[in-house]
Amino acid sequence: MSIVSAITGLPYVGKTTLFNLLTGGHAATGSFSGAEAETNVGIAKVPDPRVDQLAALFNPKKTTYAEVLYRDLGLAHAEKPGQAISPGKLGDLRTADALVHVVRAFRDQTIPHVDGSVDPVRDLGAVDLELLFADHGVVERRLERLEAELRSAKGPEREAKEREKAVLERARAALDAETPLRDIGFDADEQKVMRGFRFLTLMPVLVAVNLDEDEIAKPDRVLAPLREAVAAHRATAVVPFSAKLEAEIAELPHDEAAAFRSELGLAEPALDRLVRATYELLGLCSFFTVGEDEVRAWTVACGTPAQQAAGAIHSDLERGFIRAEVIRWDELLRAGSEANAKRQGIVRTEGKTYPTKDGDVVHVLFNV
Repeated sequence: MSIVSAITGLPYVGKTTLFNLLTGGHAATGSFSGAEAETNVGIAKVPDPRVDQLAALFNPKKTTYAEVLYRDLGLAHAEKPGQAISPGKLGDLRTADALVHVVRAFRDQTIPHVDGSVDPVRDLGAVDLELLFADHGVVERRLERLEAELRSAKGPEREAKEREKAVLERARAALDAETPLRDIGFDADEQKVMRGFRFLTLMPVLVAVNLDEDEIAKPDRVLAPLREAVAAHRATAVVPFSAKLEAEIAELPHDEAAAFRSELGLAEPALDRLVRATYELLGLCSFFTVGEDEVRAWTVACGTPAQQAAGAIHSDLERGFIRAEVIRWDELLRAGSEANAKRQGIVRTEGKTYPTKDGDVVHVLFNV
């Protein structure tokens, strides 16, 4: 399962620095050319100590972590709503599974704020309004076409278009009230109607708050109003980081970096916190395959039936699925080997409908 996250936000908030931290990239920072700026694209390996421990047990030829593809998308500073996102950037945003909205909370006189002052809650609302405008335009254009199509449609085709119209009118009412679509309780059939539109306000949002270095250990003063602002919204989370500090730490050797973070009271790098929060918002889990050739993490939606989860590995495994042998990753580590785990009777046999859980080690038996 390929996960795509779009990093967005106003100019000069630290989007590209965060992108470089997450992906190990070297995209230029410190300048901004507006909504038409080139989109940076990179892959982040998802840090997972469980993969490391399983790799230490099996000593495989190859170790493969889960991945997230990040797109770094610069938005313009709009004079009025609806002007900040270019058509090209809209297309890039709509390829995402989740949005990482970077808001500025750091104060630096050498980096002027586009609105003259640092106000994270105001900036959050400004970008949210841009996303609402973008979705509203999609809904309006489709409803206009539907009106014309309904004049000639008959039978089942007309019924389908009428259902679509009802869903989109409900969406328009929400957007008119400046309510993100993810806050509306659309049922499964309504979600099917909306899926192809890739509405931006339907996507989960991770608010990444770029703090001053001296606030990263005690961020509550800055985060409290932001958390209050998003509290009423579904599929939204707030995660603090300091782009400047994390960039400095990233230049240190591993042991020194860990010691520095410990002194600051940071248990883990920004990447770990951000990726974990993204997984939680999207309802994702990692399961593992292990062996002498490879230890690998695979990403699926939590609770995915075992047969479909097998398809994440290879389509043949899903098509010819017979059963899966499953053990928790920590149980396997305690057993010391798959052979010991089987002798201890802690390897379970599961069928097609078994809901895959985070941390499962899975061996698929199949026949094609």
